[in-house]
Amino acid sequence: MPNMSADLVFILILALRMAVAAVFVVTASLITERSGPVIGALIATLPISAGPSYVFLALDHSAAFIAEGALASLAINAATLFLMLTYVVLAQRFNTLVSIGGAMAVWILLAAIQRTVHWTLAGGLIANAIAFAICLPLLKPFQHAKMPLITRRWYDIPLRAGMVATLVATVVTLSRWVGPEVSGTIALVPIVLTSMMLILHPRIGGPATAALIANGGWGLMGFGLSFAVLHLAAPRLGSAIALTLTLATCLGWNLALWWLGRARVLKPSFRDGAVAPDPESRDSGLARFTRAPE
Repeated sequence: MPNMSADLVFILILALRMAVAAVFVVTASLITERSGPVIGALIATLPISAGPSYVFLALDHSAAFIAEGALASLAINAATLFLMLTYVVLAQRFNTLVSIGGAMAVWILLAAIQRTVHWTLAGGLIANAIAFAICLPLLKPFQHAKMPLITRRWYDIPLRAGMVATLVATVVTLSRWVGPEVSGTIALVPIVLTSMMLILHPRIGGPATAALIANGGWGLMGFGLSFAVLHLAAPRLGSAIALTLTLATCLGWNLALWWLGRARVLKPSFRDGAVAPDPESRDSGLARFTRAPE
């Protein structure tokens, strides 16, 4: 009877955590839909799925566990960038299944390779630097595409919420047996990015979806840096403060990207007859300019 009670308590707590994670991703999804492609790409690179996973890991494990998991997450962040690049390239010509399947195959292969390496903070940062040096220039040509009006269907947000809730349940449950490295890797399974691909690709086409994903490259850099912060801060300041600093790092980085992008939009409007684009435009998501008619 005591064992059954303990199991029941675990199941109820797990269900509550899944519900909290689902509410979190639904809220983020609604904000994304109302923000346009650039802000949407930046929100997608916030810890929408990894954040709840780490919060619940912190409730069950020590700060040392969180620090080691963050190191694994930092390393796997580089694999997520290659997932984005693979999808963006394949989406120009192929259907949803081939594009997402190919991207996930690359991610799984790199995750398997990552598991064979004993990572340090310096090693994780170097791996990310190499990945960004390779991928960011290759993503740039695909950041511009016509972005049609996106009409939400009834199952979009429940699908995302269900995927994130399932990820949280998997991470929390397996963390009792697999240790911090595997937990940190599973926490960064790219649920939010793949759900966006799965929902948008059949509806607005591969190139438009690829443009949205490609715009998230710089945001993913701040996402990776936040796990370096978590790795350093958790043993020294405790999990709660470290997770707060991690979220602040992501938010600060993406706000800086938004501000820099907005500055580029406004600056040309004062010279050479250029006019800024309509901020409500659903063109690609990167700032473009048109010349005033002569």
